Amino acid sequence: MSFSITQRPIHSQPLLEKLKNTEAGAINVFEGWVRNNNEGKTVTSLEYQIYPALAIKEGEKIIQEVYGKYEVMGAVAIHRSGHLYLGDTAVWVATTARHRDTAFQATRYIIDEIKHRLPIWKKEYYVDYPSEWVYCSHHH
Repeated sequence: MSFSITQRPIHSQPLLEKLKNTEAGAINVFEGWVRNNNEGKTVTSLEYQIYPALAIKEGEKIIQEVYGKYEVMGAVAIHRSGHLYLGDTAVWVATTARHRDTAFQATRYIIDEIKHRLPIWKKEYYVDYPSEWVYCSHHH
């Protein structure tokens, strides 16, 4: 499977190993972290709730689309669910290709489509405001 969801911390080394290919000239990695602010509010942590069956189906569809749109040699994406803290990796995406521009474009396509299409809801916890749920596509 090229797209997955996990409640555990994301470790990039096994994912990078999965993408190794001596024909590839480039790998592009996007790693999205939990940051300490959003829209002027101080964030202390996040919680992701995901509808797994639909998210995995749609995530796999995105990965397959990237193979049709770009000359990639490999593509992997993983998204966290559950409660995450500052600095945690929330999403990790990587593509390999013969050339760097293709890898850049393909990785950008995957993360943008994940944010736009997957049933993922994010609850932000703040210092001075009540926590609130935010559907992730609103931040696309």
